[in-house]
Amino acid sequence: MFKLSIIGSGFSGLSAACFAARAGHQVTVFEKNDTHGGRARSFSDQGFLFDMGPSWYWMPDVFEKFFNSFGKSCSDYYQLVKTNPAFQVIYRDNETIQIPNTLEELYEVFESIEEGSAKQLKKFLAEGEMKYKIAMESLIYKPAFTPFEYASYDVFKGALHTDILSSMSTYVRRFFKNEKLISLMEFPVLFLGALPEKIPALYSLMNYAAFSMGTWYPLGGMCKIVEAMHELGRSIGVEYKTQKEIKEIIVSNGKVNSLVTGEGFYNTDALIATGDYHHIESRLLLEKYRNYSNQYWDERTMAPSCLIFYLGISKKINGLVHHNLFFDADFNKHAEEIYRRPQWPADPLFYVCCPSKTDDSVAPNGMENLFILIPLAAGIKDEKALHEIYFDKVIDRIEKKCGEKIKTHILSKRSYCLQDFEKDYNAYKGNAYGLANTLGQTAFMKPSMRNKKVKNLFYAGQLTVPGPGVPPALISGQIAAEQVIKYFGKTNRAPTPKRNESTF
Repeated sequence: MFKLSIIGSGFSGLSAACFAARAGHQVTVFEKNDTHGGRARSFSDQGFLFDMGPSWYWMPDVFEKFFNSFGKSCSDYYQLVKTNPAFQVIYRDNETIQIPNTLEELYEVFESIEEGSAKQLKKFLAEGEMKYKIAMESLIYKPAFTPFEYASYDVFKGALHTDILSSMSTYVRRFFKNEKLISLMEFPVLFLGALPEKIPALYSLMNYAAFSMGTWYPLGGMCKIVEAMHELGRSIGVEYKTQKEIKEIIVSNGKVNSLVTGEGFYNTDALIATGDYHHIESRLLLEKYRNYSNQYWDERTMAPSCLIFYLGISKKINGLVHHNLFFDADFNKHAEEIYRRPQWPADPLFYVCCPSKTDDSVAPNGMENLFILIPLAAGIKDEKALHEIYFDKVIDRIEKKCGEKIKTHILSKRSYCLQDFEKDYNAYKGNAYGLANTLGQTAFMKPSMRNKKVKNLFYAGQLTVPGPGVPPALISGQIAAEQVIKYFGKTNRAPTPKRNESTF
């Protein structure tokens, strides 16, 4: 039995821990915060339960595949419900399009907006399904150390049909002319952290995931997934240590042999670092052991950060559904202020999640739970005074949409922004979503999962393969664990004995 240490208990860390423990290794997860989940932590206030980060449950097959790997099912841990409608988009003049949770109804919505678009949508989603299957079967579960991992007949055949060199912006406009439908079809890739004109058309697979596979929700909140993975890990021997921030990674003879915490040393035979990649390299490793320079990181295209408000409202609110996208401002201008001229946006688009529309357990009876997210450029200056200015901007627009007062009914309120991402997660430039999935930052062009100078150090999470999002994080942890298991299988030395080890 070898000792594996994991830094971080976000989805990738929890996933890696389970796969490594299943293989028979002694796994310890170190978490700097007092609760597990990373960006998917939760908190309670005034009877409201707030998910702090992820709120969209897409690609349910990835979650099911994870639990199936351990002879379990999602239903063993939490109950999934399909949101109805899936979500709604609010445009200028308060015009609203609700996206139903069945394809037949969705075709009718499209056809009512643009004649002939139902047929085009069927074709678009069929191509998206093909891309999704290619990605799941041949691309996404690879460590992406070299391009030769993708050198198979099936991948090359599939690549001819994935439009990988086209942009999502160009690709979508081959099918639709109506600007509202175009913005709707481009919306899912915004989670990938770049303008649609910079995202490869391969990622239309996200539209298939969103529209064909549906939008789901685990009753009790997204934190139920964290609780399930934690419970699964503990049942197969994973040890978790919260409030144990790693201060330094000690390397000897080209291998990690111990970790330094505020309370002493912890010996280890291998390490998977699932915390912020830049932080791990620039703060915990000596320069000679780093994969990448500061200049390398400065040249990366980061996905956005965000300003989030968590609100507990003392009444029910008409006009909102579970997921609400406010596209009632100039998309191109906001995008410019995120990606080309980073600054606080003049008139932002934003997203409102109201899980209490689906789940009575996240708010007191007769009340609402709101999560408001404004995308921002990573790396801009976070000024607390601006939080209130932007709160007033968005709450006024929500009140206009709903036709009622909300601000005067707030019982609980908390904001979360770049400084908080940096403080809680050591997030590079205060990013919320990692690296953007641009063509130049896809697959083997992402930061490597393997440290090239330290044999037993591997990485997982949103700054490496396969990328940002909860399903990719689950997969990233699995891939990293598989690489460690291979490493242990190749080493001939005995596991590191315990020596001079602090107990904590």
